[in-house]
Amino acid sequence: MYKPKLVSCLRNYDKKTFMADLMAGIIVGIVALPLAIAFGIASGVSPEKGIITAIVAGILISLFGGSKVQIGGPTGAFIVIIYGIIEKYGMSGLTIATLMAGVFLILLGVMRLGSIIKFIPYPIVVGFTSGIAITIFTTQIKDLFGLQIDKVPSEFIDKWGCYIENFSTIDLWSFGIGLLSILIIIATPKVSRKIPGSLVAIIFTTILVVILKQYAGVSSIETIGDRFTISATLPSVEMPDLSLDVLKGLMSPALTIAILGAIESLLSATVADGVISDRHNSNNELIGQGIANLATPLLGGIPATGAIARTMTNINNGGKTPVAGVIHAIVLLLIFLFLMPLAQYIPMACLAGVLVVVSYNMCGIPSFLGILRNPKSDVTVLLVTFFLTIIFDLTIAIEVGIVIACLLFMRRMAETSDVKLVSDIDVEEESDLQSNQDEHLVVPDGIQVYEINGPYFFGAGNKAEELMSSLRDLPKVRIIRMRRVPFIDSTGIHNLTNICITSKHQNIDVVLSGVNPKVHAVLEKAHFYEIIGEDHICPHIDIALEKAKELANA
Repeated sequence: MYKPKLVSCLRNYDKKTFMADLMAGIIVGIVALPLAIAFGIASGVSPEKGIITAIVAGILISLFGGSKVQIGGPTGAFIVIIYGIIEKYGMSGLTIATLMAGVFLILLGVMRLGSIIKFIPYPIVVGFTSGIAITIFTTQIKDLFGLQIDKVPSEFIDKWGCYIENFSTIDLWSFGIGLLSILIIIATPKVSRKIPGSLVAIIFTTILVVILKQYAGVSSIETIGDRFTISATLPSVEMPDLSLDVLKGLMSPALTIAILGAIESLLSATVADGVISDRHNSNNELIGQGIANLATPLLGGIPATGAIARTMTNINNGGKTPVAGVIHAIVLLLIFLFLMPLAQYIPMACLAGVLVVVSYNMCGIPSFLGILRNPKSDVTVLLVTFFLTIIFDLTIAIEVGIVIACLLFMRRMAETSDVKLVSDIDVEEESDLQSNQDEHLVVPDGIQVYEINGPYFFGAGNKAEELMSSLRDLPKVRIIRMRRVPFIDSTGIHNLTNICITSKHQNIDVVLSGVNPKVHAVLEKAHFYEIIGEDHICPHIDIALEKAKELANA
C-alpha cells in the first residue's frame, strides 16, 4: 500500500525535530542554489529553470517519496540527456519526455519494481556515471577558459577539435576566475564542512568580477546576465502539444530519464539509509520521483531525481524527516523571488569551475580503476558503457550496456551448470541418499550415468545433448542423475525430451535419478512422464541402477 514516508514521520513530530529540520533545510537550500543554477545552464536552459526544478521537485519528492532524508532536484547526471533532447526536439520535446518519464517512474513504483532497479550491474552504473562526468567536464571547457566560440559542436570528438582550434582565443581573466573558484571549493571544507564551497566561490568571485569591471576596466569576463535575461516571476502552467509521432520519437529518451532517475534516487536513498540506520521504501520513492517529474516540466522545469550530495548535506546538518526537504525548497523559493536579479552578476567561469568539481566527484576514479581489475566481462561492460556515453549518448550507452550485461549474465549462468559422464560414482551424503555412510557404486557394462550439476536450462540442456551425441559406444540404458538440479525451465524440458526421444529411436532406455520435488512437479505439469513413464523416475541412484540393470537384461 502506497504511503509516503512523511505520513509516518509526522506521527511523533515535535518541536525539537522541527528545529533540526529547519536548520538542515536552510543550509541545504543555500547549498542547492549554486548547483541548481549551474545544472540548469549546463543543461541548455536558463538559470531560473534550474531553481524552479529544485523548488518544485524538492517539495514533491519530500512530500510523496519513500525516504526520510532524500533531497530532490536537478542533478549532473541529467545534463547530457537534457542537452541532447533540447538540441533535437526543443523545450517542448523535453517537457513531453519528462512527463513520460514521470509516468514510467510511477508505473515502476505501482508495479513494485523498485527493488529490480537495484540489480542493474555495477559496471554499467560506474560506466555511464564516469562517462557523464567526462561529458560534463567537456561542456565546461569553453566557459572555464573563456574561449571565443559562437557555437560549440554537440559531438564529443568535434567539441575537443573545436576547443583545440580556438584555444588561442583564451581569456586569462576568465580562466583565472574559474581556477580560483575550483581552489575555493577544494579549500573550503578544510576550514568548515558546514559552509558549501560552491556558494563561497560564487559570492567571492561575483564580488571580485564586479570590482574588476567597475574599477579595473576588465570587461572580458562573461556573466550570467551577459548570456541570459533573468526573470524572478513564477511561471504559469503550460501543457505541451501531444501527438503520437512525438510520443513515439521521445519514448527512448523518456525511458533513459526514468531509468537514470530511478537508479540515482534509489542509490542516494540507499546510501542515506546506511548513515541514518533507516530503510526507505523504494517503490514509494519511485512514485514520489514520478509525481515530481510530472509537475516540474509543466512549470518550465527539467528532470529531477534524488541528489546524493544534497541528501548527505541534509543528514550531516541534522535533517530528520522529509520536512527538511520541504524547508529547503521554501528557502530556494524565497531566494528566487527576492534575490534572483543578483544572479546576473555571477561569472560563467565560476559556474564552470563548480561543474568541473562536480564532474570530478561524479567520475568515481577509484571505483572505475577497481572494476578494471575485475573479470574481463565486467571490464567489457564498463568500457563499452563508458565510451558509448561520451562518444554517442547516454540512451545508447544504457541500452547497449544492459544488453551486454544480460548476455554475459546468461553465459555465466550457463557456466554454473555442468554435465559429465561418470563410470564409478563416489556418493557422499546427499539429500537423495538414505544412508549416512559414504558409498562407492560401480556402474555395470551397458549402462551410462550422466551427472548434471546446476540449473537445467538452455546451457545445461545443450551440453547434455552434445555430450550424448558425441559418444560412439551406445549403451542400453542412460541414467541422468539430477540430484543437484534445483530447477528446470522450458528449454531444459525441451532438451530433456529430445534426449529421451532420440534415445528411444536408438533403442536406449532413459532413467532419471534424484529428481527433487520442485523439478518433479514441473516435469509432471509438462506431461514429460508420458514420454518415458513415471516408473523410470527414481528417487535415489541405488534404485536407478537396479532399474537400469533390469532394463538392460530385459
